Amino acid sequence: MADSATQARQSAIYLLDQILGEERLLSECLGAGALDRLPPEERARAQRLTLDTLRGLERADRLLKPHLQKAPPLSVRNALRLGTVELAHGEAAHGVVHSMVEIIGRSRRHGRLKGLVNAVLRKVAADAPEAWGRLRVPRLPRWLRDPLVQAWGAPAVAAMEAAHFAGAPLDLTLKPGAPAPGGEVLPTGSVRLYDAGQVSTLPGFAAGDWWVQDAAAALPVRLLDPQPGESVLDLCAAPGGKTMQLAAAGARVTALDISEGRMARVRENLARTGLGAETVVGDVLEQGGQYDAVLLDAPCSATGTIRRHPDLPLAKDGSEFGALIELQTQMIAHAWTLVKPGGRMVFCTCSLLPDEGEVQVEEALTLYPDMAVDRAALDLPGIDPAWITEEGGLRLRPDYWPERGGMDGFYMALLRKASDLPE
Repeated sequence: MADSATQARQSAIYLLDQILGEERLLSECLGAGALDRLPPEERARAQRLTLDTLRGLERADRLLKPHLQKAPPLSVRNALRLGTVELAHGEAAHGVVHSMVEIIGRSRRHGRLKGLVNAVLRKVAADAPEAWGRLRVPRLPRWLRDPLVQAWGAPAVAAMEAAHFAGAPLDLTLKPGAPAPGGEVLPTGSVRLYDAGQVSTLPGFAAGDWWVQDAAAALPVRLLDPQPGESVLDLCAAPGGKTMQLAAAGARVTALDISEGRMARVRENLARTGLGAETVVGDVLEQGGQYDAVLLDAPCSATGTIRRHPDLPLAKDGSEFGALIELQTQMIAHAWTLVKPGGRMVFCTCSLLPDEGEVQVEEALTLYPDMAVDRAALDLPGIDPAWITEEGGLRLRPDYWPERGGMDGFYMALLRKASDLPE
């Protein structure tokens, strides 16, 4: 029977195999129960090891390369990568090497390579922390890096990569009047914890005083500025952070998502926080009705969330971009029909690509004569005027607030509908 640390490492290697070999996202693997058999502490450890290895993959491969004549099978390579990352982070060599040798030794397919694993990791262990620190910050794959450099310039992308490599602290949105469980109050009003530990054990979690939500993701609702009693439609609502913000403001919220499983999470979050909203499982393009305000957090490449989801650029290749951009265009067109005359809509995406943000709004403004951008809505606490874009939206990037730990990449704009069109 393997010890708990070895079990966590074995689970992390499995997750790496799925992400790097089968192009599955970590969230898919976890949703399918990949870690359900582990106790909570080891589950958290397996996830942390997976994320650390994905963030440091380029460095790990560079440290391993001199010691490998040819690339071993993927599972063995992932065991070596994971071991290298742990050694570089100062983990005791004997424990890491013993675990990895045991894991590969038990494999029917790769057991014969346990000697290779032992020899390579012992060589890497000799100067892992020092050698690790001399290597460059890992870069995004070319399919994503190239368009980002084109959009924002090489220095900005290098700063984003530094933010991705550093990972993300934990941000919370508080219910009005609820106490914060420590941390720093950010300029935009979110609370940031730099060493949070297990979320469910934090003060106020069970009482529903707050929910986890990146500071950037909390801004679209602040932009929408929902008022008590207003009818608000939250499209693509899961996992529910924005739904809870809307409900906490006193709006009459209809939350829609196409996935029953994801909508179950919204209901769980609403129940924990004691907030109310009508939840609907359905397709945005088939939704009817008229609302004072609509929030469209459209499906996108999610390239703005890489600091928390380092699997994204490694499990994807950008081939889905075209279909996502077309879907966003269709969603904007339909969502606009659901806004009452004189009402408003926030369009937002957690993307770093202008085609999924600035360009969408520029095109919508030419297509809909009754649509106008409300620049005044961006006059919010903590918003740097330099983040405001030419067409009147708000562009957020991971390299903003570097001294505080960055933020997710996001784009958002508040669009107002004319109450009547001039003849």
